[in-house]
Amino acid sequence: MRYVTSSSTDIRYNLALETYLMEHADLTEPILYFYINSPCIILGRYQNAYEEINQKYVDDHNIIITRRTSGGGAVFDDLGNVSFSFITKDDGDAVGNFTRFTEPVLKALHQLGATGAKLSGRNDLQIDGKKFSGNAMHAQNGRLFAHGTLMYDVDLTQIEHALNVPKDKIASKGIKSVHSRVTNLKPHFRPEFQQLTIEQFRDKLAQQILELSDLNAAKRYPINDQVQQGVQDLLDQYYQNWDWVYGKSPAFSLQHRNHFQAGTVDYRLNVENGKISQIKIYGDFFGQGAIQDVEQKLLGVRFEKQAVTAVFSTFDVSFYFGKIKAEELVNLLVEQG
Repeated sequence: MRYVTSSSTDIRYNLALETYLMEHADLTEPILYFYINSPCIILGRYQNAYEEINQKYVDDHNIIITRRTSGGGAVFDDLGNVSFSFITKDDGDAVGNFTRFTEPVLKALHQLGATGAKLSGRNDLQIDGKKFSGNAMHAQNGRLFAHGTLMYDVDLTQIEHALNVPKDKIASKGIKSVHSRVTNLKPHFRPEFQQLTIEQFRDKLAQQILELSDLNAAKRYPINDQVQQGVQDLLDQYYQNWDWVYGKSPAFSLQHRNHFQAGTVDYRLNVENGKISQIKIYGDFFGQGAIQDVEQKLLGVRFEKQAVTAVFSTFDVSFYFGKIKAEELVNLLVEQG
């Protein structure tokens, strides 16, 4: 088995590298790939981004949002988490076989002291009934990766806030995350393994899985200029592409309503491919202009703060909404937290 670690903590790069290796690497031998991410949320391929995340919170805390090519639910990662991936050919007994790919990971965790760690259900790893790892797969052209997270010392308060379900009513056909009780692995390890840095934890796992006493002896897969160019192409096409991350969200409808000091505003809208496809604005605000003019300006606009703010900057807001400020109107329309 060959070994790869990413030097980047940007989830978008790390997923792009994984995809490139799955699609193009020499898989005469399987590849074990590890990466560590700065705070981020990774959406499942078929999820509604707007439903899964608290957009205001992730914006305020510089949390990266991306979408992976595999299915499943939304995952929060930070620098207290290690992600692993087995990249291999599909030999006919790989797709959907989570036991096969989590077994070596569980064995390594047991050796570090987390003897209660086990596969639960189809694709979660748990200890004492609490989840510490979510797993997913993606197969294509007889090749696949099976990847998962390992919460070693994740900031659990961030998970609670970043993945808050919106309070506004929202109707969507997207696949929804199942929010389980979660735990970190660190307190379950033997004392000598509870003070590891995240890199040391990653290396201990790799040593156990590769059955090496010295990780310098691992057979590394070369990440050359050709690989880097391929990764950049995938970043542009998918992982840092707004249309892939937000535009791939299923169509949905929502209502945002608030009473301001200068009147009530009630937005009813549909969003398709991440853009406003229909919108009606109701309320008892004191505007002089026909509100249909504003509705027309918003059609086809990305359902995000920056794009909506740009629209509101093109007209006299007071002419349509009286004394309600543009910033308040934008925030009400696009923010879900």
